[in-house]
Order: sequence, then C-alpha cells, then structure tokens
Amino acid sequence: MQDSIDRIAAETAFSGVVRVDRGGEIELVKAYGLAHRGSGIPNEVDTRFGIASGAKGLTALTVMSLIEERRLTLGTTARSVLGDDLPLIDDAVTVEHLLAHRSGIGDYYDEEIVREPLDYVSTVPVQELGSTEDYLRALEGFETKFPPDERFSYSNGGFVVLALITERSSGTPFHELVVQRVCEPAGMVDTGFLRSDELPGRAALGYLAEDGPRTNVFHLPVRGSGDGGIYTTAADVSALWTALFAGRIVSKDLVAEMARPRSEVPSPTQPARYGLGIWLHPSRDLVELHGSDAGVSFQTVHDPSEHFTYTVLSNTTEGAWPIVLHLDELIAW
Repeated sequence: MQDSIDRIAAETAFSGVVRVDRGGEIELVKAYGLAHRGSGIPNEVDTRFGIASGAKGLTALTVMSLIEERRLTLGTTARSVLGDDLPLIDDAVTVEHLLAHRSGIGDYYDEEIVREPLDYVSTVPVQELGSTEDYLRALEGFETKFPPDERFSYSNGGFVVLALITERSSGTPFHELVVQRVCEPAGMVDTGFLRSDELPGRAALGYLAEDGPRTNVFHLPVRGSGDGGIYTTAADVSALWTALFAGRIVSKDLVAEMARPRSEVPSPTQPARYGLGIWLHPSRDLVELHGSDAGVSFQTVHDPSEHFTYTVLSNTTEGAWPIVLHLDELIAW
C-alpha cells in the first residue's frame, strides 16, 4: 500500500496526508507536498486541512446533540426557529428534511447547476461571511425547487440553515457549538472553523491546482459555516469515527438514526445512499464524509464492524481523488 500510494502521489503531484487505521492501530500515515508553496513549508502528518463539505457530518452531530437534549426534534420546522427570516423556505420544511437533503429549498450554491468548484461566484463578498448570521444575505431570494421530502437534492444552503437553527435554539454561536458538542467529546483537539485570512502555522493553504501559486482565498467564505469550511487533521478524523460509534458524542441510538438510509443517490460513477449528514455505501454498512471545493479535496471512509478507516486530505482542488480511487480498489469494498 505504501509503495503504490507513493507512486500515485509522485505521478499526480499529490499534496496532503493519507492515513489508514485498522483495528485501533495506524497502518499507514504519510504527508506529501507543501502546506505553503511560497515559503516552502511542507505538509506534516499533523497539518490542519480544510475539508469543505466534510463539515456537514459535524453539523449533523451538533443538531443531533440538541435533539438528544430535547431542544430540537427531527420534526421541528425551520420556520418555527427562523421566524420571518428566509421567507421562501416552505413552512413544512423540517430539521430532518434539511439533514437528509430532502428539503427542496433553493440553494445559494446549487451543485446541480454549478458543477465545477472554481466556477462558483459568491453573491456576497467572501470577506463579509465571518459568522453564520452573516450568511442570511447569501441565502435569501432562492425559490423552492420542489415540495419537502419529494426527493434527494444535495443542498449546501440547507446545512447553513441548520447552523442558524442550532445557534438560535441554543443561544451559542455555531462555531462554538461544534467545538463544545462534537470536537471536545471526540478528542478532536486540532479541529475548528479557522479564518482563511489568519490561518495559524500548522494550517495548509488551499491551492487551486496541483502546481502554481494561486490560493483559494477569493473563492471561499473567510470562515465556513454549517455546509463546510472546518479545518482538521488526519488524527482528528480518526478520533471522530471512534468517538461516534462509541456513543461519546451522541447516543448509539441517534448514531443508528443518522446511519439509517433516507435516499438512494444514483450516479454513473459513485452511487451511494444518504442518511442524516453522512454518506452511506450503496450496499455495505460503511459511513463516509466527502469534501470538494476550490483548493480542497477530502474523503474518509469508516467500517465500524471491521474498525477500519481511511482518510485522504488534500489542499488542492482535485488532489485527493486519484488516491481515493486507488484505496477503494485496494480495499475492494
């Protein structure tokens, strides 16, 4: 495995970290490429990477923790929390619809329309998106696509709405909630919503291509929210899966609810199922988180019965995928 990954990393100029865990032991962990090209700073195994939509799993867990405390239910309507804000969201849309990508709300970043991450242009200057409430301006004005629960339609905006719901239900800013309710109980000491204009030393800059100096600073919100933008390490991703299935973040009953399929997601290349905030393998009991955006590519797959995990983090737009495909072939899910 090490030799073949080294070969692919060299052939594709991979920049990032690969980690494989089996039975509670680290089978492989290695860093490649540069975290900062201008200064020649290499990636290390503990470098912090953005994971784009991988953050949706942590958003979902934050929501489920509030459900466990009875501050919310899966049937809580968005309207009951949002009040007069975002009036185009159907009054029947619930927390469960949003978690399952079955809400039908109009999406500020609709991936059925914008296919390539580099093509998306924010309607609000990215430097003005520093808090979840700031995203209200970006979320406004999108008509309903279809009635709630009619079908699956991946929705970035829906997960920002969930972040707003958690803030308003708890009285605590969303970024703090994720740390308190997910990262701390999971032991994810290096995970949090960092600002792209003040990244600390161990955080990797995101680059638009495998070569060249251009970063993603003009392409992404200065600070992410419920749909993406958290930074983490390979070790913290492994800790997340371990804590999740041990019931340390939310109860095992709620974990099972999250992993219950709500939709079949057809695809000619990567068919899947979807639960609540997490992707599910089309035929096996595997759970997955994916992230793809300008200067970011990420995937982690966990088999809870075999205690096996792989994680690929990259600070380039397409960098993770050749190694992800190779690992899937090696493991032969």
